[in-house]
Amino acid sequence: MLNGALIMANTKHAPHGGYSPDMDAPAHEATYSGFVRFAEIGTAVIICHVLALAVGGIKHAWLTAIFGVILSLAAGAVGAFSPSIGVRAPVGVAILLLLALILY
Repeated sequence: MLNGALIMANTKHAPHGGYSPDMDAPAHEATYSGFVRFAEIGTAVIICHVLALAVGGIKHAWLTAIFGVILSLAAGAVGAFSPSIGVRAPVGVAILLLLALILY
């Protein structure tokens, strides 16, 4: 049974690289890469929010924390609409928040 499942999952024997002619392979690949980009940016923004909460809670710098949350949301939007920037924008904000956590 397990061997049969592995054979079914193997698409190397399938014609057209595992896609049937009526499937749109480029659209599937574009959707997958868009999802991965969204997940990366979302994860970086959430890390920024956690760091902002740490800055506010540990260092009692709540204005800096609020500014960090707003800046991370803006950076996430810029990264989402500009694929060339992508996840680098919110990662930059995360680095700034980490420096604020260390240096305050």
